[in-house]
Amino acid sequence: MARIAGVDLPRERRIEAALPLIYGIGWSRAREILARAGVNPDTRVKDLTEAEVARLREIIDRNYKVEGELRAEVQ
Repeated sequence: MARIAGVDLPRERRIEAALPLIYGIGWSRAREILARAGVNPDTRVKDLTEAEVARLREIIDRNYKVEGELRAEVQ
């Protein structure tokens, strides 16, 4: 399982469908993140390399408010 922004993504899902499980990321933002990271949207989470997961984490952490930070702001 890949852990991004504190969320364990299901191994069998395509990464494009798994990213929206993170609070603050929808379908369009998921596609945008994958394009910036250079990751194929059809790749299964279990097939991601450590480098791809690291790029995704870095892009999300630097550019987007998600999970706890976003929930606190919304409240």
